[in-house]
Amino acid sequence: MRMIAAVMYEQGLPAPYAESLPLKIEEVDIEGPGEGEVLVEVRAAGLCHSDLSQVAGLRKRTVPVVMGHEGAGIVREVGGGVTELAPGDHVVMTVGSGCGHCRYCIGRRPVLCDAVGASRAKGLLLNGRRALSRGGSPLFHHSGVSSFAQYAVTVPGSLVKIDPSIPLDVAALFGCAVVTGAGCVFNAARVHAGHTVAVIGLGGVGLCSVMAAKVAGASQIIGIDINDSKFPLAQELGCTHTLSARDPGLVQQVKELTGGGVDFAFEISGSKPAMATAIAITCKGGEVVGVGMGSSSDLYEYAHTALVAEEKVFRGSLMGSCVPKRDIPQYLAYYQQGRMPVDRLMSGTMSFDALNIALDRLENGAVLRQLLLPHR
Repeated sequence: MRMIAAVMYEQGLPAPYAESLPLKIEEVDIEGPGEGEVLVEVRAAGLCHSDLSQVAGLRKRTVPVVMGHEGAGIVREVGGGVTELAPGDHVVMTVGSGCGHCRYCIGRRPVLCDAVGASRAKGLLLNGRRALSRGGSPLFHHSGVSSFAQYAVTVPGSLVKIDPSIPLDVAALFGCAVVTGAGCVFNAARVHAGHTVAVIGLGGVGLCSVMAAKVAGASQIIGIDINDSKFPLAQELGCTHTLSARDPGLVQQVKELTGGGVDFAFEISGSKPAMATAIAITCKGGEVVGVGMGSSSDLYEYAHTALVAEEKVFRGSLMGSCVPKRDIPQYLAYYQQGRMPVDRLMSGTMSFDALNIALDRLENGAVLRQLLLPHR
């Protein structure tokens, strides 16, 4: 079958992306689902800072690759042996799946699955197959999903069946932004009622952390960003205080508000200055949770004596430390109950021809979550 998709042939092209065009909109070939595979008609796909990182070459990918790792759609065909999904099912597409039988999957930490990591590095599906090509030349899969396309072939573990009453453009956000932002609060930090929290970086993922901290009952939720224009929405979604990351008195302000620092500081952006702030505003015995990623070669500094003397904890959280089939239905329920109004994060929709322009908007911090509608 032929379809339209966004293909990246080269990483590291410069911004503005509307001029360098790192994502080429092309007609490509996709094979039907084989044994243990599913064909999904992609109805919406979210544009994420992780996509910017891939375009910029901060973390290497096998190219040429059909981009996109967050989305939602409708199952159109299933391969042999697939019993948990059927044509017509509405699904969220996510990168948090695992093989199901390694030590990490058995320990309910599928995001750490070695098999998934290996297949992702090679640009293949989890089963080792590749279903994409153009003119007879191979194209590779982004994280086993490749949602910047009209259709995607993937494995059932990358799909979570959802209530068909949930709009698919909203559902698409749950594949990465929501599980990452909410999961780091619920799963990695396990925030409880009365805890104090700081979220550094109030983009789509950070605001999901804010909403999750409110659901968890945090007594203080301090939102920190370099862009003050994000503060009104952050306050509506749960922040009790919003502070500028550019304020030289930021650390002292947080300590005064919380009586010595927050219990949990979530660093969403992956920047070195933001991580330094997170460490500085965390109380003794508190936890710094790293969520954002910079370049794969970046090294971060910390004062080791202070780490030991103050018994702070550094913790990483990949994809919200999620178990997709457990967490996504729960977070969708919070959305349906009005407790996590994820739809407030939507900054607009687009067709393929605006995809590179949308990268520039995201790079400039002008938007939260933009959605590609592949069949528009």
